[in-house]
Amino acid sequence: MTLTLAHGLGFIVLGLVAGVFSGLIGVGGGVIVVPALVFIFGLSQHMAEGTTLALLIPPIGLLAAWTYYQEGYVDLHVAGLICLGFFFGGLLGARVANHLSNAALERVFGVAMLLISLKMIFAK
Repeated sequence: MTLTLAHGLGFIVLGLVAGVFSGLIGVGGGVIVVPALVFIFGLSQHMAEGTTLALLIPPIGLLAAWTYYQEGYVDLHVAGLICLGFFFGGLLGARVANHLSNAALERVFGVAMLLISLKMIFAK
């Protein structure tokens, strides 16, 4: 993909939207950025997921997490344990994903989003 000024501005706007949703309801990368990269910017599912994972490398949630922490809404022990599992789970998931076709990966992503959305819609 050739990075044009329009694409660059679009990516910044996407980051702002994902950041707002991340700070507001705790979602961003998988729910907002991946579909936007596929459907708006035309990236493959593999490229969208890999690019979104690269977003996790810098501390993008640091200020939002700090704001929640200041209000007493962060459990560092739980976050640390999840981070440990996420570290190794991410490696395993990436290895599996790289062996799937783009269409299969899109289906897995879609089913995951559908199940999560149904759970959230019908939660008590």
